Amino acid sequence: MLTPFDDYPVHQTALPIAHAGNGHPDQYDRFWFNGYTEDLYFAVALGIYPNRGVIDAAFSVVSDGLQRSAFASGRVPLDRTATTIGPITIQIVEPLRTNRIVVDAPEYGLGADLTFRTRTAAYEEPRQTKFNGTRLFTDMTRASQLGSWTGTLTAGERTETFDGQRVYGTKDRSWGIRPAGLPAPAAPEPGAGQLFFLWAPVNFDDVAVHFMTFEDADGQSWAKTGAILPLLNDTDPVYGPQDTAEHVDISHAINWSPGLRRSDGAMLTFDAPSGYGTIELEPLLTFRMKGAGYFHPQWAHGLWHGELAVGGECADVAELDNLDFHNIHVQQVMRATWGDRSGIGVLEQLAIGPHAPSGFTDLLDGAPAHPPRC
Repeated sequence: MLTPFDDYPVHQTALPIAHAGNGHPDQYDRFWFNGYTEDLYFAVALGIYPNRGVIDAAFSVVSDGLQRSAFASGRVPLDRTATTIGPITIQIVEPLRTNRIVVDAPEYGLGADLTFRTRTAAYEEPRQTKFNGTRLFTDMTRASQLGSWTGTLTAGERTETFDGQRVYGTKDRSWGIRPAGLPAPAAPEPGAGQLFFLWAPVNFDDVAVHFMTFEDADGQSWAKTGAILPLLNDTDPVYGPQDTAEHVDISHAINWSPGLRRSDGAMLTFDAPSGYGTIELEPLLTFRMKGAGYFHPQWAHGLWHGELAVGGECADVAELDNLDFHNIHVQQVMRATWGDRSGIGVLEQLAIGPHAPSGFTDLLDGAPAHPPRC
């Protein structure tokens, strides 16, 4: 089946663009953006699942002790440039440099007209491929860019205009195969429920840092990256063969909150030969990723809700601080200290099942109490 994109010289196989991933049902293509200050966090996600025929999106804000979310889902358009569903739109103003987010959901207390401008070139993480037994669990690429926001955001009675102050954030573009929608019936594979993921983009005034790791139950990484990212000038290229990132080895230490799977703080330590020391992360507020559809009991990614469905919710943040499966996937806004530098970023955390270095032994047990100091 032909679509407008077939008129561009972008084909990767002999098939038209509409036919993705050899028909794998979990094929996806997603936008993710977040933005944050010390007392505000917002995120927007939009995903296309071509072999499920679904497009969905969510916009969510943590502000004044509440997390508000709007969701939309419908039939995927044949025109892949039509990145709108219900009240949520993502526009590509200039590829890999500028995006615009428009949200019009007053019935859920949410609205936005925001522009993201990148501070760094796109950083391509290592390809993330994992099998559970004989079955392919994930095979994906993610490109991350750190940037800043201007524009207007409304959450409840609060309206913020970002103009002049530094409002940092991250753009995450990922695609490939990742669990979505309803899984096919299958016998369980040993270890299939275990997942440990950390993702930390951090902004400083003069540089940015990116860290990511997936680990098995013993704490061994099966995908990991660390990079120091220089800032761009307006005329610097944002794509191409040049790689201006400085690739570094980074280890993590998470101070888990007793009884939870959420941090009370963390440290990212560069390998000793680099001499770069340690970034200390102090949590300021927590965003539950279900507000953007991740593990949401109703609005999980890739589900068919009909030709068009729109919904929303509002929750007291304090009531979400628990071990409920839908609430353990989080991003925390972090104040970052790196020597004389002060910055801000996020630490995403998803820990399901055992993880020996963290003291997790069951599917969703909380972190053990901190050992006494003496």
